[in-house]
Amino acid sequence: MALTLDLGGRVAIVTGGGRGVGRGITQRFLEAGAEVVICGRNEPESLPRCDDREAMFVAADVRDVEAIGAVVEKSVERFGRLDALVNNAGGAPYAQAADASPRFHEKILALNLTAPLHFAQKANAVMQGQPEGGAIVMITSVSGLRPSPGTAAYGAAKAGLMSLTQSLAVEWAPRVRINSVAAGMVRTEQSHLHYGDEAGIARVAATVPLGRLATPEEIGDACVFLCSPLAGYISGATLLAHGGGEAPAFLEAAEDA
Repeated sequence: MALTLDLGGRVAIVTGGGRGVGRGITQRFLEAGAEVVICGRNEPESLPRCDDREAMFVAADVRDVEAIGAVVEKSVERFGRLDALVNNAGGAPYAQAADASPRFHEKILALNLTAPLHFAQKANAVMQGQPEGGAIVMITSVSGLRPSPGTAAYGAAKAGLMSLTQSLAVEWAPRVRINSVAAGMVRTEQSHLHYGDEAGIARVAATVPLGRLATPEEIGDACVFLCSPLAGYISGATLLAHGGGEAPAFLEAAEDA
């Protein structure tokens, strides 16, 4: 029996919603009937759409507080409300912590921790004035739950987002719910940059208990659920979407001994 979540009449903002994981999240909200506003520094070649509805794009660097405010204002101006925010924009290139510059670390923290906080503040200001309130989802990562060599500042920022989720869930209740989704490895158009060719991706996928990488749409499913009435009593939580995680390294070492 199929279960379809209906978010018809609701409005969502998805940061970085034009590509990668963000595009999958946007697609799922559109399919659930929501109107979706996406933002990014560059407009994607094609906007996500479902039937006759297309995502609305607003150009913005999420590290710019004024740009964040403009995205929220334009969303409310166009649709009259704001029901959901998914703080998805983020990422980090590989860099050893000992070699990276202070400016590099600051930029990573600004994109992955400070920007989501600022965006959540702006969204909360609107949601608190709505009878139905709203829901905010932070896209975090398993990098915030385990060592993240080569992306140390990124992992620290994602751990910070999970802590932020818990604090905001207390401060902004009961009108606004805040949760996070800790994503594992996701197959996107840029997977080759992290895992190599198809053979490399297959080897990486084999380390996941479910035997594969997630799809962007599966992360979107988790977000739609957390923003739906079915999650009405869930706030301050982190949902693990990682296919079972990673087998402890000592198990393989013991087998090889």
